[in-house]
Amino acid sequence: MTMQPILTQHVREPNSFTLDFYLRHQGYEGLKKALALPPNDIIEMVKQSGLRGRGGAGFPTGMKWQFVLKDTPKPKYIACNADESEPGTFKDHVLMERNPHLLIEGCAIACYAIGAKVAYIYIRGEFYHVQLALERALDEAYAAGWLGKNIQGSGFDCDVYVHRGAGAYEAGEETALLESLEGKRAQPRIKPPFPAVAGLYGCPTAVNNVETLCNVPLIVKNGAEWFTALGPEKNGGPKLYCISGHVARPGVYETSMSTTMKDLVFGADFAQGMANGRRLKAVIPGGSSVPILLPDQLDVPASFDGIQKAGSLLGSAGAIVMDDTTCMVWLAENLLHFYQHESCGKCTPCREGTDWLLKILRRIERGEGEMRDLDLLQSVADNINGKTLCAFGDAAATPVLTTLKHFRHEFEAHVREGGCPLHAGWRRRGTAAAAH
Repeated sequence: MTMQPILTQHVREPNSFTLDFYLRHQGYEGLKKALALPPNDIIEMVKQSGLRGRGGAGFPTGMKWQFVLKDTPKPKYIACNADESEPGTFKDHVLMERNPHLLIEGCAIACYAIGAKVAYIYIRGEFYHVQLALERALDEAYAAGWLGKNIQGSGFDCDVYVHRGAGAYEAGEETALLESLEGKRAQPRIKPPFPAVAGLYGCPTAVNNVETLCNVPLIVKNGAEWFTALGPEKNGGPKLYCISGHVARPGVYETSMSTTMKDLVFGADFAQGMANGRRLKAVIPGGSSVPILLPDQLDVPASFDGIQKAGSLLGSAGAIVMDDTTCMVWLAENLLHFYQHESCGKCTPCREGTDWLLKILRRIERGEGEMRDLDLLQSVADNINGKTLCAFGDAAATPVLTTLKHFRHEFEAHVREGGCPLHAGWRRRGTAAAAH
């Protein structure tokens, strides 16, 4: 099932990032409409739309805004999570680079709804070129009166700032992001209190993903019913999917969450099937931190609820597609190299456990493993999963747990044959890694 793009409708057109282009296509109409309504009406509209967070957890956005503490003399904040460090995910930077005013408008409406006057866009450190695009758009918005004091004569003041991170994956976790915004190391906080009560600088804060905030102007402009009609129940609205890996046409695709994961991989309007005529082996549907789906599990809606029923999570909607040449031991090792490097080190199970998982996986991949190492992998992963302050521990354990669950025979073959059976000519680590 295909849908005409909405969020990305004009991203391939020249000058789509400029204010003049945005205004010619009904830009800032949502903010103009919002400023004529009471803030609580905006929150209620977003609640009725069923908009769920597009960053990974899928938590209802309107409910998150409603939780923001109101009876307080402290200022309130919107923090936009533009860190986008999840492997296989590259949708938010497309919106920021080619349609930045949509995000700025979403930030302003969100501030108005919760009673904030300041929004921070926390952008991934490697996105320097995207930061320049955002700052250019912010300058245009201020000059035209869409940001700053007394926006369009409404009496509402709103400032939006871009804060560039230092390249830490953990900063994508909302409380670690707030720590980093405050100039500290990006490490998660103990919850409660939640950011809605004590967030940035100890003040009530709503943390929302880029794609989430980009949907807000559309909801205000077109109505909650319009948004819910674009997808399955509790999974409405347009959705961006990143398809990468062994497919014929990788890229960012926009459609409704009625579209199946199978359509996204094989559909003519999407990734167009496997590259080089290879056979599909597995898909990681939501970035590297969610369980693997096998080919017979893909005929389900690519929605939060549909993917969960299939045994995984939609997460960031970054689907990594693998063909039958992929060694699952190598996959687990490759991902654990990432997670071991990116662990913030605050929690002992994560700090120590990721290091041990990587050492064991490297031993098996080199052909030096023993059968007992498989049970040791399971044990170490189980001692990380669910035992850390944030979801990073679960994410780090998942590649091991999901590959052992579905492809244990490949681990056993590595031990039995002294190396990777898919590439039997390479037995030592250096050449084995090159073969993959």
